[in-house]
Amino acid sequence: MIDLHTHSIFSDGELLPSELVRRAVVIGYTAIAITDHVDSSNIDFVVPRIVRVCEELNRFWEIIAIPGAEITHVPPETIPSMVKMARELGAKIVVVHGESPIEPVITGTNMAAIEAGADILAHPGFITDEEIALAHERGIHLELTSRRGHCISNGFIVTKAMLFGTKLVINTDAHSPADLISDIDAERILLSAGLPKERIIEVFNNSKKIVEEKSGKI
Repeated sequence: MIDLHTHSIFSDGELLPSELVRRAVVIGYTAIAITDHVDSSNIDFVVPRIVRVCEELNRFWEIIAIPGAEITHVPPETIPSMVKMARELGAKIVVVHGESPIEPVITGTNMAAIEAGADILAHPGFITDEEIALAHERGIHLELTSRRGHCISNGFIVTKAMLFGTKLVINTDAHSPADLISDIDAERILLSAGLPKERIIEVFNNSKKIVEEKSGKI
């Protein structure tokens, strides 16, 4: 399993980064990104610490730990500068918290994330045709998620992505150890969202390519 969206105690997760990664190792993950929630109040505190622990863990454990950030509930106008800052601080994967139907995310967040060049637009909800076409054009990955609540729009996202050819990834948005999943769980979630069985490997390969690009390893 490759999981590019998880949280530690540096935002609203339950585990230290090391414990989160250790639990991922034990259940067979090959790569995990730690993408704690950030805004302008904490980005300069959180990201460098995640970078440091990922560098340490990568020296000792058989897993690729990737430092990241999830830009969350910020004014859409600030997303370009936040994406830039996250990268400058060392985040290898920049996720933006999309317009999930279960949270009051500001309209325009999806478009701002795509225009800013975020790597992954998390749980983008009922994304518009204009947004999904631009995501395809710019190579932005849309997230399918195992996270309760956010996952209710998975089927909508799959349908739209197949129409426009937009790249998909599957992540857990894990906040606790119980949220981590296996490849078999991921396959079931993708099938349940309406993705044809023969296209599951494409989604897995999309995640693999991101890991290769961001870490130089797989």
